[in-house]
Amino acid sequence: MLPDDDLQRPVGEFSSRDFPTLDVSLTIGEAIASVRAHGLRDKIIYFYVVDSEGRLEGVLPTRRLLTDPEETLVSEAMIQHVVAIPDHVTLELACEFFVLHKFLAFPIVDSERRIVGLLDVSVFTGEVLDLAERKQMDDLFQALGVRVAELQVASAWGGFRLRFPWLLTTIVGGTLCAVVVGAFAQTLETKIVLAFFLTLVLGLGESVSAQSVAVTLQAMHGANPTFAWLLRATKKEFATATLLGLSCGTLVGTIVGLWSGDARAAATVGTSILLAMVTACLLGVIIPAASRALHLDPKIAAGPLTLALADLCTLLFYFGLATWWLT
Repeated sequence: MLPDDDLQRPVGEFSSRDFPTLDVSLTIGEAIASVRAHGLRDKIIYFYVVDSEGRLEGVLPTRRLLTDPEETLVSEAMIQHVVAIPDHVTLELACEFFVLHKFLAFPIVDSERRIVGLLDVSVFTGEVLDLAERKQMDDLFQALGVRVAELQVASAWGGFRLRFPWLLTTIVGGTLCAVVVGAFAQTLETKIVLAFFLTLVLGLGESVSAQSVAVTLQAMHGANPTFAWLLRATKKEFATATLLGLSCGTLVGTIVGLWSGDARAAATVGTSILLAMVTACLLGVIIPAASRALHLDPKIAAGPLTLALADLCTLLFYFGLATWWLT
């Protein structure tokens, strides 16, 4: 498994120096003899054709090497248009070649198109995909306020110190939510149907806020967001959140209406979901950006703070609208 920083290193550092080449002046028969003389050790074989100075001229498919007449020149049987990776690009960019072109290996070439290495698909499938899975796990724990890399080397006490402060955010947020619910106890007693859908409404707000945090953290990766960037991101997230809120609010509101037979209760729940999801999405953009601006690690701070504030806003919308419309 590769460390995160390795994806930004030059691809040449990860390429194999053991790759088969054939001189462009050979015949097919001479090429077969050359392959037999030197042997093959790689699992994935492309026969790259080079000139006398090692510059890439083409690639000879194995099928043609085995089936074309022995007197045929390699230069006639080879494919001239070869996709090659420059040796100065990063490993991250090089891995995109496997996705775009679906080849099993690519030659690595220098500025004069001389082959200096071979990158095969095992680097992509065996190591980079493992890294992607590890990043997904890391993002999940960071959304909860826990850094995987730090926890792996931390003692029991160290793990406690890393995790407990952000669990306090959840405790404080939950306590404030309880205060809000208590303040609207009479509303809840008047319209008991609100209690049935409270968990669902909170869950939608938390889910969409977590999604927004994850998207924002990915967008900020390796970048320093400006105010203009924040405005663009907020505008885009607002549009997405409105569509999500309208869809979820309409669906849940319909369920509430069918469940209770109360159109006003259905409208209250549906509208509160719309407002809550829009607010939660915006918090998922603003809080990570604000954390970065305050020189806090957004991967640690953004998740717990966003979830806590999203819950508070959701409850205020939910019970505020219910008190206004239903009592």
